[in-house]
Amino acid sequence: MRVPAGEGLPSSVRIHEVGARDGLQNEKATVPVEVKAEFIHRLYAAGLTTVEATSFVHPKWVPQLADAEALIPLLDDLPRERERLRLPVLVPNARGHERALGHGCRDIAVFASATESFARANLNRSLDESLAMFRPVVERAREHDQWVRGYVSMCFGDPWEGPVPLAQVVDVCRRLLAFGCDELSLGDTIGVATPGHVTALLTALNEAGVPDGRIAVHFHDTYGQALSNTLAALQHGVRTVDASAGGLGGCPYARSATGNLATEDLVWMLNGLGIDTGVDLARLTATSVWMARQLGRPSPSRTVRALAAGQESPPDPA
Repeated sequence: MRVPAGEGLPSSVRIHEVGARDGLQNEKATVPVEVKAEFIHRLYAAGLTTVEATSFVHPKWVPQLADAEALIPLLDDLPRERERLRLPVLVPNARGHERALGHGCRDIAVFASATESFARANLNRSLDESLAMFRPVVERAREHDQWVRGYVSMCFGDPWEGPVPLAQVVDVCRRLLAFGCDELSLGDTIGVATPGHVTALLTALNEAGVPDGRIAVHFHDTYGQALSNTLAALQHGVRTVDASAGGLGGCPYARSATGNLATEDLVWMLNGLGIDTGVDLARLTATSVWMARQLGRPSPSRTVRALAAGQESPPDPA
């Protein structure tokens, strides 16, 4: 039953689907490239128009995504128009960006940190050194008419440093926008955010000149706060939300980071609020059940479990 929750919420939300990249990179076993390609095709068929495909990172660091070059050609039959489908890829440095350019990728993402400790753990560089590394990547991407997203991890808390000052997050965000990023994704990497904290950070960003239209939110559900935090962000004015089909993912460099907000859980909430996503929840659920079978375990998404209960063979979206 659709019951709008009063004024202040958007009529539509863009979901930035991260399951094929952020979700699968945290799997212990490597998923076959053909399964990854099928996963992305099914996500698109379910109505998702932004699907982060892979990462051009060195195989030593993320072996689960070592097949990026093999994956991209398997997606050539998908729509190429940006208004129909975006397939961003994560690039860690100039070398990764060159690989992405060589495969014709039109949309990229860089992965920065709001804290010194995580920058060193994730990138083996100081915070300033990591940003200096990303600047020429973003500038070169803009020269090639690529759309650029800047991830900012540890925006709400860091396992080594504890609470992260708002001003520290704002500073990193402003620098990434100055480099030329089109969008910023605020990451609650270890899932410690609460709604008031979310509103305070978004307000601080607005006061620093960062508009809501350039912001996305990326919540992990460690303490069961992902949906409430998302609702707070939407009430504030954010219109783009990251989510992972079936709740796949975490962070290989932060052990306390559990799964991402499940796309199905997000869509269920937004449907109930009368907010359009363009996503067919039944097809998306069937896709996540299918992927769970490939991984050999049930989906952690509560919505997937509820909708798939009693269905030994959910409808195949293909």
